[in-house]
Amino acid sequence: MQIAVVQHEIEWESPEQNFAALRSQIDEAAATGARLIALTETFSWGFSMNTEYVHEPADGPSTRFLQEEAARTGSWIVGSIPVKEPGANRPNNRMTFAGPDGELHVYNKMHPFSYSGEDKSYLAGDAPMTITIDGLRISAFVCFDIRFADDFWALAHDTDCYLVIANWPATRRNHWTSLLMARAIENQAWVVAANRVGSDPNVEYAGDSRIIDPFGELVAELPDVAGVISADVTAERVSQVRTDFPFLNDRR
Repeated sequence: MQIAVVQHEIEWESPEQNFAALRSQIDEAAATGARLIALTETFSWGFSMNTEYVHEPADGPSTRFLQEEAARTGSWIVGSIPVKEPGANRPNNRMTFAGPDGELHVYNKMHPFSYSGEDKSYLAGDAPMTITIDGLRISAFVCFDIRFADDFWALAHDTDCYLVIANWPATRRNHWTSLLMARAIENQAWVVAANRVGSDPNVEYAGDSRIIDPFGELVAELPDVAGVISADVTAERVSQVRTDFPFLNDRR
């Protein structure tokens, strides 16, 4: 399955501006033949802790944007949204998959980034999520989640691809690239990672979006510029690597 990553800037707390800017970038990604297009974490608002202002209901404008773009392009579109459920005191950082036929699947980020106060502003999710699209098993993760290797290990036997979306800072870009490579190699699975570029009032971002195959080969990458990368991400490649190098069988 062709998967594309949109590495984009985010106008701070300005969803309508971000929707307008993203449509042409989504078109560029769809032109690669992508069946799944990944936007970044908090693609419409930026990584804001001002959740009294930025939160949305589950059927809010950012979710509708993903659904409308999925229907328009015929591709799955994914990004994360600050979604506050009725009765909750805080939103979740919710990774939302919108399908072209109206399908909707969501994963709530399990590890809020306490270093930035995300744990005070957002609720933690309590379960991982794996979905199958066109025969490819995809497990969802958001940004800081990649530091928790056990969560990836627990899903490895039932995963072909880890999809990671982020607002990861430039000051720790080496951590980002190293952890993504480790997750691919140790689990013998694809890693597709979308990070933003530009800056917000607090942080500079370096992009470094990438697609890594199950043997740790870097298939596609972007430096600190807006753009699109894509690759043919297949379950067959996972099966081949795990058959040739059956390392997962030795886990205890």
